[in-house]
Amino acid sequence: MQKIDLDQALNAIRFISADGVQVANSGHTGMPMGAAALAYTLYVRQMKHNPKNPTWPDRDRFVLSGGHASMLLYSILYLTGYDISIDDLKQFRQWGSITPGHPEWGITPGVDTTTGPLGQGFATGVGMAIAEAHLAAEFNQPDIDIINHYTYGIVTDGDLMEGISSEAASLAGNLRLGKLIYLYDSNNITIEGSTDITFSEDVAKRFEAYGWHVQKVENGNDAEAIHNAIELAKNDPRPSLIICKTVIGYGLPTRAGTSGIHGSPAGWDELNQAKLNANYPTEPLFYASDDVLSHFRSKIDDGKLEQDKWDAKLAHYQSKYPDLASELERRFKGELPQDWDSNLPEFETSDKGLSTRIASWHVLQALGQSVPELMGGSADLAPSNNTWMDAFQAFGPEYPEGRNIHFGVREIAMAAIGNGMFVHGGIRPYVATFLVFSDYLRGSLRVAALANMASVFVLTHDSIGVGEDGPTHQPVETIMSLRLMPNLNVIRPADANETTEAWKQALLNTTGPTALILSRQNLPTIDRTRFAKADGLEKGAYILYQSKEGTPDLLILATGSEVSLALECLPALEEKNINTRIVSMPCWSLFEKQDQSYRDKVLPPKVINRFSIEAGQILGWERWVGTNGSSLGINHFGHSAPGNTVFEKLGFTTENALKMIEDMMQRNKRN
Repeated sequence: MQKIDLDQALNAIRFISADGVQVANSGHTGMPMGAAALAYTLYVRQMKHNPKNPTWPDRDRFVLSGGHASMLLYSILYLTGYDISIDDLKQFRQWGSITPGHPEWGITPGVDTTTGPLGQGFATGVGMAIAEAHLAAEFNQPDIDIINHYTYGIVTDGDLMEGISSEAASLAGNLRLGKLIYLYDSNNITIEGSTDITFSEDVAKRFEAYGWHVQKVENGNDAEAIHNAIELAKNDPRPSLIICKTVIGYGLPTRAGTSGIHGSPAGWDELNQAKLNANYPTEPLFYASDDVLSHFRSKIDDGKLEQDKWDAKLAHYQSKYPDLASELERRFKGELPQDWDSNLPEFETSDKGLSTRIASWHVLQALGQSVPELMGGSADLAPSNNTWMDAFQAFGPEYPEGRNIHFGVREIAMAAIGNGMFVHGGIRPYVATFLVFSDYLRGSLRVAALANMASVFVLTHDSIGVGEDGPTHQPVETIMSLRLMPNLNVIRPADANETTEAWKQALLNTTGPTALILSRQNLPTIDRTRFAKADGLEKGAYILYQSKEGTPDLLILATGSEVSLALECLPALEEKNINTRIVSMPCWSLFEKQDQSYRDKVLPPKVINRFSIEAGQILGWERWVGTNGSSLGINHFGHSAPGNTVFEKLGFTTENALKMIEDMMQRNKRN
């Protein structure tokens, strides 16, 4: 690598970042200027990466957990030769640019994950490290380590204040993820002022208590000291936190070290004076001298050399272990195995039936055998969520080959860790908890949805059927709130066979997350010789039954456990010669993706007698039942009592449903 004056190199990072924020008149100047040496040391001296192939499997991963400092990442990516131009930097935070306000996975070359809400990146990196450890244990051979890389990150004061980082750090220490190394940009400043006003704990002792290897670098501009600390970290079997004391807005004459530079441009006068003080040109903007740029761009050759070495290793691996090599390639392509769904269970008709959570367990056992990249667990609720793959052991430091994960009571971090496993590649993760607790993990679920991360969320105990646990555990509003989230498939199966189909759709979905909404109580297994096949679920909604041919007089729309209630209404309706169509609507978003002709076929526009049944919030059902329709649902919190009692007291009976249907049809007849 060409030698260069280090100050020149660091100033290039600082001032290119500051220029980007200044031109946009929006963004965060302080952290990029203060943490320049951290980024430089990682990308130039430590990380194994190839700017011309940002996705090769055995590269080191990087997480900018403090995503507000995105210009720091874009600057170092530009300087080291990724496909980011000065024009892209000039478009920072602008419509359609590849340099958005926070890093977004799939948008910018070299961005390994989406980070926005503080702490998300911290936990996501833990998921990446789990994926690396598991794949290394599964695919490495005594003579060839085909998976061998680190997960690095820059975390901030704000990250470490968020509870998600505490959850994730605790688990990472327990799992002894030795290839996880975080640089802590400790500048003691947040938006409101000094961290002393809210954050006075001893972070070093805290992380030591978590089981981390902790070091301190007193001068965050000392790239050599940071480099040496990373070298020590790489030789420790524990995850590592390197506390780097930095100055926010380093180099600014009047605003360095102040909260005022956290989330704002420096101002042209302030920025130009900082450049002059550093003997750095004020023009042109986004300037790096030829020598400096050549120094950074040497990473192109270094990265190619690193990948060439790995490619040669891969060729040897393919020759010696062809089956393993083929399997590894398949997994990183994100392709499912051939015939992966051929052994999925089909459930016999049963009035007693079984809960959809138990049906899901049966499906999961089969998938565990046919989809070897499937890996996940629950937030200490596996026996209740039924999410343990019995044929496999738990992942841990003594057995990284394990595919079940004990996340502990850590819903918030669990979901982000699952996201990290997915973006790492080679893993299809699932995470699980009670539906009502999904509010804890909603931030991570939202990141998965906007970033097209195909994690699976198993959310059980889906309604007032939870019963005696009471209103704190009865998610009456949760399903509807989840349906509001773009790019999230919320699937609430009606019986065991719909549950099989729900899992199929979850794994076929590679562009976003899926939430499986499952019951605790038993649900009848529908007679599929009399009623439509469960594979209609793939279209989100389907005609389960119609009394006779022709345009129906009445549409009954239902999901989950309430589909059986809709079917119980049939005899009385048919006795009155009402041509009734029962529509199972397990997934609104899949239904919305169908063409208009199919949607109209299922829900004929001219049929105004529409009645929905769902044990949850009514708001939203008007979209399907229209102004003339009616809904049986719940617009208030539940009650503590046996589940059957709660259903009865809240009107989920055939008698009440039939009365509401009759009232609706009479009203529409009068009108």
